[in-house]
Amino acid sequence: MSDLQKLTIGKAINLGLRRAMEEDPKVLIMGEDVGKLGGVFRITDGLQKDFGEQRVLDTPLAESGIIGTAVGLAVRGFRPVCEIQFEGFIFPGFDQIVSQVAKLHYRTQGKVKMPIVIRVPFGGGIGAVEHHSESPESLFSHIPGLKVVSCSNAVDAYWMIQQAIKSDDPILFFEPKKLYHSGAMKAEVDTEGTPDALFKSRVVREGTTATVVAYGPSVKVALDAATAAEDEGKSLEVIDLRTLSPLDLDPVFESVRKTGRLIALSEAPSETSLTSEIAARVQQECFYSLEAPVLRVTGFDTPYPPAKLEEHYLPDLDRVLHTVDRSLAW
Repeated sequence: MSDLQKLTIGKAINLGLRRAMEEDPKVLIMGEDVGKLGGVFRITDGLQKDFGEQRVLDTPLAESGIIGTAVGLAVRGFRPVCEIQFEGFIFPGFDQIVSQVAKLHYRTQGKVKMPIVIRVPFGGGIGAVEHHSESPESLFSHIPGLKVVSCSNAVDAYWMIQQAIKSDDPILFFEPKKLYHSGAMKAEVDTEGTPDALFKSRVVREGTTATVVAYGPSVKVALDAATAAEDEGKSLEVIDLRTLSPLDLDPVFESVRKTGRLIALSEAPSETSLTSEIAARVQQECFYSLEAPVLRVTGFDTPYPPAKLEEHYLPDLDRVLHTVDRSLAW
């Protein structure tokens, strides 16, 4: 039986959190202003009113305290969901995440599980000040013991947050904040449907000229570029990674063997990044299928700029199309 609702990404996450809390009384939400305010992006709006202050907790402004408390709760059988208000605020909790959250299951030989979800609004495009528009996902994808995922649409947002909460492994859940309330990103979500597997990438548009792989907020850019390229007689295949660690690159390999070309797209800086890893793995697995080097379209290797410059920093449709032309000219 289907139950279709047209949702923004933000509303889909809200409904996913609500359903997880309804199904399991051990699910708790904690973070700065997540209760009465509903979070700065209103993603947890209404949850404290319906589930109470003991399950939706407004915390002090202390990310290390939020994560450390979540570790203690997880040890005692709870499933805490922590909200980091902006991605740039996560670093006071970095030590807790990489030294405790990522290691306790291994350190205890499986006796202690860490069913913790850390929600991280990330990326630019909202005209914010310093430390509010960064893309630190590569840092966490490098840490053994952590799993890292990122939704790009409302359907995935609804299902992936629930799947992450049900996982016994710690998961960082990166959310494209500039798309939270975008009307253009509204989609019909079957809230009684069957979701795709959490740690699998997906071909979201088929094509034959070149492959574009992206995740999070960059998937929309890739799809827009594919639509524009079609007017020029080019057929771009677009793949949404969905999971950043572990990387599911089999669909990427299969696509590259067909198209012979790959463009890896991300807002993050290019040095030692997820796009670097994708490029290395593809040349290793698909060397004889490549008609051109793997090319990347990324943010620049600088701190995120002031808001008036971010449109020049963020990868856009024109940069993707230019890179496709470079690949085809090789």
